[in-house]
Amino acid sequence: MDPSIRLPSFDELVAMAKHNPEQLSQLRHDLTEQFIASCSTDMQPRLHAQQSHIERILQHAKNPIHANILLRQELHRQIIKFSQALNGNAPSVENGAEIVPFSKSDDWR
Repeated sequence: MDPSIRLPSFDELVAMAKHNPEQLSQLRHDLTEQFIASCSTDMQPRLHAQQSHIERILQHAKNPIHANILLRQELHRQIIKFSQALNGNAPSVENGAEIVPFSKSDDWR
């Protein structure tokens, strides 16, 4: 975690969760954005895409426990995919597209 990002104390987070869950959600969003902004510009699009995926998963949660279950299931799926890729067992994607090479010419404009 970026040392410039300040996380409230545990007691403050518990109070937010009990009395102002919207504020806690906003804090989570703000801290995530700060962290992504602190990463390399090459990684930021990938991290934003991952965060968007996580947000879509959380939209289906009925309560915080359900959110944890959904996120754990997604993490498990990602670990399996990663393991398969590392072991060379990733399913191959059949692409039926024809690749047409472009010739470099000076009169393309």
